[in-house]
Amino acid sequence: MTPTLVRQHVSHAVSAPRADRSARARDWSEIQERMLVPLYETVYDRLDVGPATRLLGLRCGAGLALLMAAARGAAVTGADPASPERLALARDRLLPALPPGRRSGPPGTHARTAARLLDGPPWDTAGTEAAGYTVITVLEPIGGLAGDAEGLGDLLAAAVPLAGRGAAVVLAGWGPPERCATSSVLRAAAEPADPPRGAGRWRPARRDDLEETAQRAGLRPDGSGRVACPFGYADLDSAVRGLLSTGLFDAAIAATDARQVDKELTEALHPHRRPDGTVWMPNVFRYLVARVP
Repeated sequence: MTPTLVRQHVSHAVSAPRADRSARARDWSEIQERMLVPLYETVYDRLDVGPATRLLGLRCGAGLALLMAAARGAAVTGADPASPERLALARDRLLPALPPGRRSGPPGTHARTAARLLDGPPWDTAGTEAAGYTVITVLEPIGGLAGDAEGLGDLLAAAVPLAGRGAAVVLAGWGPPERCATSSVLRAAAEPADPPRGAGRWRPARRDDLEETAQRAGLRPDGSGRVACPFGYADLDSAVRGLLSTGLFDAAIAATDARQVDKELTEALHPHRRPDGTVWMPNVFRYLVARVP
């Protein structure tokens, strides 16, 4: 797995500061998003995602999870109202501009099935087909920051009525801190600027985070699992840029400044640096499968 996850990346620091949202979105797409591929694959295997699947991906990011579902033959719709920069990258991946007479993009570079990408609800205005999603996913993990599930209830409230009875709704979250090496890095880098109360501060994931979110949305839990998702980076700079792209340090940056958070984050990563300069952190993530009643 190391050759897949640990790659060199061209720095965007020359052309844009780290705080630039477009640069952050590119860092997410090029560095960080791939770390969750084992989670995506496990969920899709469990739900037998394929040609019969109509999938709505909420908080779809730069679209890698959607692309993987589309490669299995699923009809995919994605939405990420909070990050138009990531959604623009998803459009590049899933909605290629083709010259006249071309029916598909270069082999292996784009989705094989039609995709829809939306800025926000209502989710049933994406095309002419009637509502009837068979799978709804929220694969951006929650449970790393206080309040990071807030707003998810509104997204689910808009989306769940468009799914058929018994449709699967999948939520993802951070695993126990003792099983996530990255948790200690998040805590060490964020705590110096951590607000004592309110959304945005670091907190350890709780055992029932996903179940509580599902129940508030009126969903029926129907099984869960854990997936190993190690975070591997080519060097410290890639690790810092990748982790910053998650948005988990935004509150700390707002409370102090980007340079201070960079310094704290770099120091927190040193114990995870290997002799060859790469950075490696084993993690375990949880997922919950819930059902629309």
